Amino acid sequence: MDFGFTDEQNLLRESVRRLMQKHAPPEYVRQHDRERTYPEELFQACAAAGLLALPFPEDYGGAGGSLLDMTIVAEEIARVSADLVMAYTGNIFCGLNLLRKGTEEQKRCWLPKLFAGEIKFSISMSEPDAGSDIGAMRTTAVRDGNEWIINGQKIWASMAGAKNNVINLYVKTDPGAHYRQGLSLFLVDSDAPGLTLRKLDMLGRRATGTYELTFDRVRVPPDRLVGGENKGWDVVMSGLQVERATSSAGNVGAAQGVVDLAVQYAKERKQFGRAIGANQAIAHMLADMATEVEAARTLMWRAAWLASNGHDALREISMAKLFTSETYVKVANLGMQVFGAFGYCAEFDMERHYRDARAATIAAGTSQIQRNLIANLMGLKLQ
Repeated sequence: MDFGFTDEQNLLRESVRRLMQKHAPPEYVRQHDRERTYPEELFQACAAAGLLALPFPEDYGGAGGSLLDMTIVAEEIARVSADLVMAYTGNIFCGLNLLRKGTEEQKRCWLPKLFAGEIKFSISMSEPDAGSDIGAMRTTAVRDGNEWIINGQKIWASMAGAKNNVINLYVKTDPGAHYRQGLSLFLVDSDAPGLTLRKLDMLGRRATGTYELTFDRVRVPPDRLVGGENKGWDVVMSGLQVERATSSAGNVGAAQGVVDLAVQYAKERKQFGRAIGANQAIAHMLADMATEVEAARTLMWRAAWLASNGHDALREISMAKLFTSETYVKVANLGMQVFGAFGYCAEFDMERHYRDARAATIAAGTSQIQRNLIANLMGLKLQ
């Protein structure tokens, strides 16, 4: 197994780093976090640079890249902000599901619009009583002539209110069936009649936004059904490894961003006549942070390499998601300690990382879900 990157991949990393320096400088990130506004300019810059088309086949206007390429981009964006990386990975994840399970007409219709930045994709699955427990889902879609009518409520829907967004919505289409045989995926415009969005006041990740959705007889045409009636579970499972691999890359990038900030501060901040990084208590803390981030990166890259080369990497990706998310939370906490009172101040980026990190062990599958998956793959059948 070779963890070396090709010249093209190294160039990709550098180009994304330059893009972030130009389009997402610190004040830009702070402003969107403070004002709770979607980073539209950054999204369009990613589209113009071809990053949204990166992991898609050339037949549909993509760049023919791999999952490994996608994780390189996710890590670099998240190094600046774990919040802003959602503006990239959330769209890609939904687009890849459409690529795998959509009809030819759906792919030809939607993917070019996504690549061009004309539309956005977000996912909505969770409900007030159905988070990790998908079987408790209550939002329904029922046939009415040639259309479907959707009723119900969703929550924790990231990016749902972004301009020109199309919600990838999972609903029950056969309430009497097991959820693996009764779910369906629909594409619903965020401004569809009968759909109400309420932006939630969240602790962190405020720019991309998190929403509560209420569906009151929302009508969708039949060509908005993706993957076939009652085939939504197949769509979920087809994209699970990609979602968690890119989520892991985002965690690693954000955790590295924390280490970068903490090391720079420890070199510049002086107390008792010397830089605080010259104190062993601080230096050892930073050494531990850097070591844990590097361990998380290695676990993430191995999982992404396996998946990119066609291997079933559910075990490795679950481990990577678990370890990288908990590493981000841990180093953000230690970074706050290095910064002291300055870390607690909203004028410094460490405070934002501390808030954003807390969602890492919850979103895209909680740490407890990852541990259950890993244990089951070890032959330990949990009840």
